[in-house]
Amino acid sequence: MASYYYLTASLPELRADGDMPITYGEFLSLCQSNVSDSTYELLENLTLDSTEGPLVSEWAAFYGMLKKELSYQRSMNLGKNYSSAYDKDGFISQVVSSALSAKNPLEAERLLLEYEFENLDSLIGLHMFDDYVIFGYAIKLRLLERLSCFEQERGKAEFDSLFEGIQQRVYSL
Repeated sequence: MASYYYLTASLPELRADGDMPITYGEFLSLCQSNVSDSTYELLENLTLDSTEGPLVSEWAAFYGMLKKELSYQRSMNLGKNYSSAYDKDGFISQVVSSALSAKNPLEAERLLLEYEFENLDSLIGLHMFDDYVIFGYAIKLRLLERLSCFEQERGKAEFDSLFEGIQQRVYSL
C-alpha cells in the first residue's frame, strides 16, 4: 500500500471532457512495480464488463443497469418489445433519455461518459491510496479509451455516404 502514495499522486488527472493523457498500457507499466501480482493481473484483464476486483463489482452493477436501460429505450424507440426484466432506476432513465435525444452520437457518448465518471467518483468516495482508487482510475481510462475510438470526421463521412445512397434510391423511385 505504501507504494500507492507515489502511484496515485503521479497519475495524470482524467476528465470526462478531456483526452487520454496516458494509454492503458502506460498505466499498466506504472502499476506493475507498485501493485501486487494478483491486482496487476486483474488490472491487465480489466474490461468495462469485468466483475472482479475492488470497486469493480459495484461498477458492474451500475454499468449493467445503464446498458439495460439503453437497450430498453432503444428498443422502445424502434417500436420493439424488450423482453428482459430489470431493476429500473429513475435517474439512469433520465440520463439515457437525454443521451438518446442528443444531436449526434458523439454528444450522446460524452453525456453518458460524464455520468459514468460521476458514478465512479461516488463509488471511490473517500478512498485515497488504495485499490479502489487504482481500479476507479483504470475504469475511467477504459471509458476514455472507448470514446477515443469515435472519429467524428470518419463518422460524418460514413453518414454522408449512407444518406447520399438513400437519396439516390428515393430519387430513382
